[in-house]
Amino acid sequence: MRAARLSEAALEAASTSTFCNGTSIGQRNPPPMSLRRRLMLSALLALVAGVALASALAPAPALAGVVFLDRNGSGARDSGEPGVAGARVSDQQHTVLSGADGGWAIADAGGYGIVDVGAPAGYRVAGRFWRTVDVAGGAIDFPLVAAPSPRSFTFIHASDPHVSEQNVGRLRAARALIEARRPDFVLMTGDLVKDALRVGEEEARGYYDLYLTEIARFPVPVWNVPGNHENFGIERHLSLVSPKHPLYGKAMYRSRLGPNYYSFDYGGVHFIGLDSVDIDDLWYYGHVDALQLEWLAGDLATVPPSMPVVTFNHIPLVTAVEDLSGFESEPPAPTLITVGGKTQFRHSVANAGEVLKALAGHNYPLALGGHMHARESLRYEAAPVVTRFEQAAAIVGPSEAGPLTMTSGLTLYRVEDGKIDAGSFLPLEPPPG
Repeated sequence: MRAARLSEAALEAASTSTFCNGTSIGQRNPPPMSLRRRLMLSALLALVAGVALASALAPAPALAGVVFLDRNGSGARDSGEPGVAGARVSDQQHTVLSGADGGWAIADAGGYGIVDVGAPAGYRVAGRFWRTVDVAGGAIDFPLVAAPSPRSFTFIHASDPHVSEQNVGRLRAARALIEARRPDFVLMTGDLVKDALRVGEEEARGYYDLYLTEIARFPVPVWNVPGNHENFGIERHLSLVSPKHPLYGKAMYRSRLGPNYYSFDYGGVHFIGLDSVDIDDLWYYGHVDALQLEWLAGDLATVPPSMPVVTFNHIPLVTAVEDLSGFESEPPAPTLITVGGKTQFRHSVANAGEVLKALAGHNYPLALGGHMHARESLRYEAAPVVTRFEQAAAIVGPSEAGPLTMTSGLTLYRVEDGKIDAGSFLPLEPPPG
């Protein structure tokens, strides 16, 4: 029968098939493999193993460049423009200081494909302070310009604009306050856009475009860190965004605003922008991840212990606002979250102790946060340094916290010889019309 003949044909074909070890099916006593075939097979296996081993052991790409004084403002290093020593360069994992000739190098680059620079005293960065690493390689140079290092200055802490076309007037009202006060810079601690969590790419891009357009009009530099709303598409049941999307999660923020954590010096104070929003599958929560803690230790190793350090991030290291708001068990933002089998608070940094341990031994007077939509100030008398944990009110509008209505506004800080005052609250009046 046809079926029988097919079986016989298949068996005959199988009897002439050879496994990679040289044994033919249907042969109980196969002939030994020839020496030539054995040598060829050994060479092939060695080649495959060698390629795999080389790939596993291949060093991470090296990064290098020069930090220089851009005397003519061209943005490129021209003849006669000297290197600048002591600039802090980071790939979000490693931190190095530029040498006497301005040169810097990171032998085993890590991080997320971004390099940023912090100018030493007497200089400021000309233009953007970060670069995207080119996969093709090449030097990454950073131009600086001469700038005084002031003994006294002011800065504004602002947060949570949640910008959209419907509420952009509030961010413009904040800009009007900033134009009137003329601080040296603004720290903006997250929730910059209305929502990238739960929407598709086009809508999320639109919010980012709007935010960038608005802050480009600010009269002073704005130093940003991400909030939970900047994490693109992670609530996939609503956004319908694939985790394989190239801008998924924190990638959209990095592509538009650069490093999600970094540091800079100003007026004798070291400012550290942290990303205190971590992601567990579909949900955000307060946490500083291990790579960032590694970076933080390396960054602080370049900072004198006596130099004042200010951290700024979105989800607070320490807050009492939830004591007013009360326990919330229902979505979209319950009080608790379980990550890796451990239940913890979601709206404060679960591993704040690790962050504070990294900062131990440094002069750490002020920790700034957002997220709670309330101007809050907590002070802990703890030797050897008294640290204040302070949150900013929300630009987007007043907020309810239990029986209280929290006023919308900004906080203005004054710094004199490294001493930071208690801050002045600037209420944000509703925009006209």
